[in-house]
Amino acid sequence: MLVLIMAGGEGTRLRMGEKPLVTICGKPMLSYVIDAFSSAGHDVVVVASHKTPFTKNWCRAQGITLYEAEGLGYVEDIHAAAADLEEEGTPFFTCVSDLPCLAPEIIASIEGAWRQAGVPACSTWVPRDLVREHGCRTQYIESIDGVPACPVGINILTAGDLDVPQDELRLLLHDRRLVFNINTREELALVQRYLCRKRGP
Repeated sequence: MLVLIMAGGEGTRLRMGEKPLVTICGKPMLSYVIDAFSSAGHDVVVVASHKTPFTKNWCRAQGITLYEAEGLGYVEDIHAAAADLEEEGTPFFTCVSDLPCLAPEIIASIEGAWRQAGVPACSTWVPRDLVREHGCRTQYIESIDGVPACPVGINILTAGDLDVPQDELRLLLHDRRLVFNINTREELALVQRYLCRKRGP
């Protein structure tokens, strides 16, 4: 399945330049997400824009497929990329570029649950309390299966008329690796401690 990794925003809240290229344990955040999806057997396309010129250059240098969007907004860039890259009726993943703890087995579990549900779309959520337990911020909350939850930033959509809401599985995952969506320097410090300790001797 095709994966659109969204890397066209300015990342102004973090204030460290282009967020996809902010390094954790010596490795750009974007590369963690790319490696996770590639290891799960998916074809990756990075969606960048004029707002992220260094990210575009990094992708070219690494031989990573790049889609140059207009940078009109997260949803607008997804629509443009899907219209150009996918045939109508074809499912595809979308993912933010700042989930450095993402792992292939998480991706496989999302895809498996979505296929079992038999609906066109899937959104992924984590419990709000799990997010707060690990010191991360909760910016948007909905009730999923009766549990206050935050969106992860991983979705499955079916190409076609994306302006019309698609029936979706709202998947709640109790996995702490999904709480580390990096928007602040405090969250970056948290994930650096988690990942660098994990990769250490």
